[in-house]
Amino acid sequence: MAPSILFRTWVHFVVEFRSDPPHNLTVQVVIGLGGNLGNVEAAFQAVRRNLASRWRIVASAKLYRTRPVGPSQPDFLNSALRLEGNGGLSRLLEECRTAEVAAGRKRATEIRWGPRTLDIDLLLVRGGVRRGLRLEVPHPRFHERAFAILPAADVAPRWIHPLLGRTVGQLVDDLGRDSLDEVEVVDSVGWFDGN
Repeated sequence: MAPSILFRTWVHFVVEFRSDPPHNLTVQVVIGLGGNLGNVEAAFQAVRRNLASRWRIVASAKLYRTRPVGPSQPDFLNSALRLEGNGGLSRLLEECRTAEVAAGRKRATEIRWGPRTLDIDLLLVRGGVRRGLRLEVPHPRFHERAFAILPAADVAPRWIHPLLGRTVGQLVDDLGRDSLDEVEVVDSVGWFDGN
């Protein structure tokens, strides 16, 4: 008798959202948080509180310190939130932009890769792709940046990048040691509850 071989094939489906998903569709999103001016932890806490009124906060990443790229400036703090809610990626983007302004960000006058009070990016939508003029998800370069992929891996390590076909955890493994050395954990539990 010939031995039988069992093959298990995992297929993941990707949905491309050309506009916001229907409001009755539950969407899971990972957003990245960053900043290096003012009280960044307080800005992160304010974002978390404000988003919690409309989105369920599923998970909060550790707080990381990252060496900046670009002009001379203070180190950045970075983290991520995993959110769940009904539709509204455009509305979520607007809520994030409003939070940035409330924290003192002035996009019109800032330098590319320069210092900022708060930067929020929509990094990944579970099983979805969104391409548009104002919003591109997954974020086109988050998988290449330790300051974005490490926090994303804290909150969604098994999510599959819909364009690369690899889990977020595998994408962390793909980063070079030099990239990972530019990021250090500052706080593993306390920033998101004010401790």
